Amino acid sequence: MLKTNVETFLGCEAGFNEARIVLYGAPFDSTTSYRPGTRFASKTMRAESYGLETYSPYQDLDLEDTAIFDSGDLELCFGDTEKALADIEERASIILDAGKLPFLIGGEHLVSLGAIRAAFKKYPDLHILHFDAHTDLRQEYLGAELSHASVIRRAWDLVGDNKIWQFGIRSGMREEFLWAKEHTNLHKFTLEKLPLALKALQGKPVYFTIDLDVMDPSVFPGTGTPEAGGVTFMELMEAAIAGCGLNVVGCDVVELSPPYDQSGASTAVALKILREMLLKLEEPFIKGPALI
Repeated sequence: MLKTNVETFLGCEAGFNEARIVLYGAPFDSTTSYRPGTRFASKTMRAESYGLETYSPYQDLDLEDTAIFDSGDLELCFGDTEKALADIEERASIILDAGKLPFLIGGEHLVSLGAIRAAFKKYPDLHILHFDAHTDLRQEYLGAELSHASVIRRAWDLVGDNKIWQFGIRSGMREEFLWAKEHTNLHKFTLEKLPLALKALQGKPVYFTIDLDVMDPSVFPGTGTPEAGGVTFMELMEAAIAGCGLNVVGCDVVELSPPYDQSGASTAVALKILREMLLKLEEPFIKGPALI
């Protein structure tokens, strides 16, 4: 059984046994290709979460009514990428084997691969819903097949063709876009075609991964590889809530890099996305205030 974390995310104080969702942080950014710093995201988000309210006026739901356990950050080896991924996979497997939903806070996007591996072992028919600015479909980056630039390609190695839905993509090599036409469901620039995925994924086990750089850098500058032309906060929030209405068996938010936004605005944006996702995932179990 996992032990209680000393500092928890706002409103996530349930014990492990009673929780339905388990948060865990993966402070790892060793394959970052441009600006490192995402290793600080989970710790910063946890500390800054107390600037939020537990109540969401968007959904009329409150974290105080949820059962979420914050298991804290993993201590990951920065010199051995595969070992770090194995540790992430092990934590996700512990959570899944206990019948709970693992929710990962990155870290660079490669950390998602460890969680996806664990989910795929339990759910062989796993599908992936992916929001991002970048394709992340390279076979390798500078000779390394384990990279945040190749994480979705490595996920494809597991799940295969037509099980990955990608949205918001506006950056990548020509070869990646051509490859995606044959192997994934890639939708460029926006989240507008999300209803297609929501319909196709009904009833299927889904791993939902959000690279926060899907947002425009005018909204979210605190990230390692900012890419102009992204979506707004409201567009992402509404799409994230919709995605969490699927049969989500694991999910994550990644690529916040707090050092690149000293104002804290990017962290605040990331926190609201996280809060709304948690609330939507918990919605079926939340009871509203008693009527008098």
